[in-house]
Amino acid sequence: MARIFITGSSTGLGLKAGQLLAEKGHDVVLHARNEAREADARQALPEAEAIVIGDLETLAGAKGVGEAVNALGRFDAVIHNAGVYDRTFLETADGLPRMFAVNVLAPYILTAMIARPKRLVYLSSSMHSVPAHLDDPFWKTRRFNGTAAYSESKLHDTLLAFAVARLWPDVFSNAVDPGWVPTNMGGKSAPDSLADGAATQAALAAPEAGSPLADVTGEYLCKLTVRTPDRQSRDMGLQDRLVEICEGLSGLRLEPSAS
Repeated sequence: MARIFITGSSTGLGLKAGQLLAEKGHDVVLHARNEAREADARQALPEAEAIVIGDLETLAGAKGVGEAVNALGRFDAVIHNAGVYDRTFLETADGLPRMFAVNVLAPYILTAMIARPKRLVYLSSSMHSVPAHLDDPFWKTRRFNGTAAYSESKLHDTLLAFAVARLWPDVFSNAVDPGWVPTNMGGKSAPDSLADGAATQAALAAPEAGSPLADVTGEYLCKLTVRTPDRQSRDMGLQDRLVEICEGLSGLRLEPSAS
């Protein structure tokens, strides 16, 4: 049985992935932004081993979550599920766009901080096929567009997943498009199933014996199938530039695996 930590898992896709994994007997640690969300998560999945509380919106909050996770011991897998969609520009206490802080920088910080697991899963989206705009990731020179900013953040997550797969060949690191599912973000009219939307990341985090997903790394998947991502995501220069930006902001480095 595996031990898995899932960010943004008090509701929605993260919670459903936790429920799917717990049903199979895996040990699951959830994450909630605050105490109210913790109570919701505890009620929804009482068998969860623990629930880490922390707001991923700030550098301090994300680093606090990383410290709390490490205090619980080693994990076999981490699912970077937490994400936000802002229609208007919202700035964090660190002076960053909230979508970049939560959707991109927080997964980087947790990847760099948490004791290296065997498996990492990053949530992407079918909307990730947009220009990377790493020359202006904080929307300083462009007029803000919420949909474009969200789409960029999902491309950045895909870049990060592939960068980690390249830097850490001993870790299985993948990006997942969960589909358009009925969550608070996706809306009640979303056509895809919540369970189907969570199935791929759960299967990657704790693949069953003989699963064709057990050895998959550096890929983009949807509905348990490897798909072709936007070609920019394979650009190692863009991958390195994103890592460089996140390292500069956080002061944390993704140390390459020893050759």
